[in-house]
Amino acid sequence: MIIDSDTHVNENPDTWSYLDDSVDWYAPQTLELKGERSERSTADRRHFWFFGDGTLRPRRFYDDAQTGTTMAARHLTDVAARLRHMDELGTDVQVIYPTLFLHTLTDRADVEVGLCRAYNRWVSARCAESEGRLKWVAMVPVLDIKAGTDEVWFAAEHGAVGVLKKGLELNRAAGDPYFYPIYEAASERGLAVLIHTASGDGDAYLTARRPARGMWPLILPTLDACSSLLVADVPNRFPGLRVGFIEAGAGWVPYVLNYVWGFMEQRSRDMAERPQQAADISDVFRQSRFYVAYQTSEDLPYLLRYGLEDCLVIGTDYSHMDQSANLGMLREMRERSELNPVVVRKMLDDNPRALYGL
Repeated sequence: MIIDSDTHVNENPDTWSYLDDSVDWYAPQTLELKGERSERSTADRRHFWFFGDGTLRPRRFYDDAQTGTTMAARHLTDVAARLRHMDELGTDVQVIYPTLFLHTLTDRADVEVGLCRAYNRWVSARCAESEGRLKWVAMVPVLDIKAGTDEVWFAAEHGAVGVLKKGLELNRAAGDPYFYPIYEAASERGLAVLIHTASGDGDAYLTARRPARGMWPLILPTLDACSSLLVADVPNRFPGLRVGFIEAGAGWVPYVLNYVWGFMEQRSRDMAERPQQAADISDVFRQSRFYVAYQTSEDLPYLLRYGLEDCLVIGTDYSHMDQSANLGMLREMRERSELNPVVVRKMLDDNPRALYGL
């Protein structure tokens, strides 16, 4: 089986039709700023923004030529069309992440709860039409942790495979005990916690425009989340919890492991008792039930030296860009004996099954 571990859906007006009538006034509205152009735009493309709760957030612009997809597939307005395209790509299952929610939308708890609830009910209804081929990741509000745990339970009862967590949000690292109720609920219900590249600081995203933005604020918080969870001993606090680090590549893993290993060694000298840790650095990810999304441009043999054979998954970023060649490249390399076929099978099937509980 071929499992695409990182695809997306583009929110649209139908998403907000699931808002309760009493709060539908804060449904994000699309604005077009005709005076601005995207750096990657064609001559007639404009910037689009979502306006809601008195703030602007970028609404990414995608077209058929750029992504190799259709609007109906990107918006899930035609689930059958998306499934047909999956057949053309040779993909059996897609795991779907949001798009708009990769940025912080509001600092009001009631607004965040309403938007997350609407999204979860909309995407679960769309994926239910796919006969199990489209799996979805839930949005969990963090300004109201009780409401967040309630959404974890809803997600588990309606076919979700995980919950999305930004690497750094509310000025709190991922290992902060504030988030433990979310981790506990996810662990109890068998859902993964997915640290996808995302910005927990909407203002930082808006002010740090490309190319000056670099790796902050979307990518680096993912790395910080990994080190924070390990240093806080979260894998041992919640023995059933699975965590995925998605769309940031895997080349950073050796750096983070060496940092954490050094931190643990220092702490072991300062403490009479230390948290349980792996016997050696190459077993940390496997023992912690951590998974990371590999990109085909990375040095796979080098990464495997760090014990990642059972921890690597791969995704195409479907709907955001045309990366359908990623899965095909792995298959071709396997057929040419450039890669161990067992490793390829694990990345395409065994490992994502384990991460997402399929």
